[in-house]
Amino acid sequence: MCLILFAYKQHPKYRLIVASNRDEFYDRPTISAFQEDNYPFIVCGRDLQAGGTWTGVNKNGKFVAITNYRELPLVLLGKQSRGEIADNFLKSNDSPKVFLEELHKKNERYNGFNVLLGDTIQLFHYSNRERIINQLQPNVFGLSNAFLDTPWPKVVKGKEYLRKAIKKDEIDSEEVFSFLQDKEISPDCDLPHTGISLEHERMLSPLFIESHNYGTRTSTIITFDYEGNVVFTERSYIPEYITKRFTFHIEH
Repeated sequence: MCLILFAYKQHPKYRLIVASNRDEFYDRPTISAFQEDNYPFIVCGRDLQAGGTWTGVNKNGKFVAITNYRELPLVLLGKQSRGEIADNFLKSNDSPKVFLEELHKKNERYNGFNVLLGDTIQLFHYSNRERIINQLQPNVFGLSNAFLDTPWPKVVKGKEYLRKAIKKDEIDSEEVFSFLQDKEISPDCDLPHTGISLEHERMLSPLFIESHNYGTRTSTIITFDYEGNVVFTERSYIPEYITKRFTFHIEH
């Protein structure tokens, strides 16, 4: 996943609102969002190549989403899948802080990553390149493939889109999906310098990425209201256009 926009305690009805895009190679085998059969209630997608997930929720109100930290050409072979971090959190009994404290001890097992995770009480961000466990306070945030709120054009634009969307009493999912599909390429002067060519920086600059072999494969909207209701909506574009919606009440 390469873009996570989220509003934490910024809406009178919703404690957490997440709008995200997963960018991946089109031919990487994937299962779109589903309810796990082997666990009481986990909703997530599944990466069939490495076995992990990029975002998910469970019946106890846990939420997790992960992005890679862009550091090409420094990606090392032989590292563990970053998607297992998200999977492990959803299946663990640890609190978010305890989970991150243990993850911090073994963070070098993975190539660069950001993970956003929380439960009904707290929300945290952690990157194994920053190596700081950040407990988040109420605000609107954006996370791509650098650090939290690094002002890449897609992050700045996406946060403004989200701020506008949350001014309404109810979240209009079609409005959110619409801005997540923004394909405008950013001006060269605004692009970051992350060790890739200018052509690739341009290609990766929109909220919604398209190329011949890589791009945005799914958009996900997740809402947690103050009454314990969770709505998880995923729209897949590759290999087929399909929208899935899951609703449940958090069990304490």
